[in-house]
Amino acid sequence: MRPLRISAISFLNTVPLMWDFEHCAAGRDFAITYTVPSRCAVELAAGTADIGIIPAAAYASIPDLVILPGVAIASRKPVRSILLVSKIPLQQVRSIALDSSSMTSVALTKVLCAEFWKIQPDFVSMPPQIDSMLGQCDAGLLIGDPALQVDRSKYLTHDLAEEWIRWTGKPFVFAFWAVRKAALAELSPALDLTAIFGKSRDHGLQKDSVEQIAREWAPRMGLTTAEVRSYLTTNIHYHLEADCLEGLQFFYRLADACNALPAAPPLHFLETANTVTT
Repeated sequence: MRPLRISAISFLNTVPLMWDFEHCAAGRDFAITYTVPSRCAVELAAGTADIGIIPAAAYASIPDLVILPGVAIASRKPVRSILLVSKIPLQQVRSIALDSSSMTSVALTKVLCAEFWKIQPDFVSMPPQIDSMLGQCDAGLLIGDPALQVDRSKYLTHDLAEEWIRWTGKPFVFAFWAVRKAALAELSPALDLTAIFGKSRDHGLQKDSVEQIAREWAPRMGLTTAEVRSYLTTNIHYHLEADCLEGLQFFYRLADACNALPAAPPLHFLETANTVTT
């Protein structure tokens, strides 16, 4: 039986989720590649990956996916790594460059513009290079590591998780693990995906693990170890709980209403013993 193919995100915020796959025996049963969020969705849709940490937005457009319960990349407060960066006040923004590596944050930007900020900018997809973005548009959306590295003293910035929570009172879910239903037929009965991915998250968030991640990633990012540690333990919420699911479904409804996403299907979850529930 071939190993299941995992498409994972190459950003700092995914590192704790991949702990057991990189440091323990769990990695032996999987073939892992790393890419940007939008590419994870493409690979899952194309069938070149079996499991992906997909942008929440992708669930609305890729059929026959099952969500691994309990694990997410979400936020209950400012997330720091999803930013709208602008040269002028928000109400004067008439054009926004959208990070081409994103899906969910692009849809969230459109929802915030239409439903809460009440502005109607033009949108342009661009690579995440803030100087180029602001050379062509009034504002630019940055996600992941580029957003963490931006010099906020130079610009006006809006944290999209903070904005969502301020307007809705709900957590925001950026990504979660999903598996293709077709891949479940090839799954070994010995592999409990829900347990495997949940334990990897738990091990990655242990104090010693976070300290190791902070030491390794701080110099790569141009951040201090304290900034990396705080980001992983305070800004990112790694649990897909009931109120997170409420926020996710509310986001899907708003995104559909303003044509930022197609209507999302019901949420289907993989449970223990690899059974599917709704």
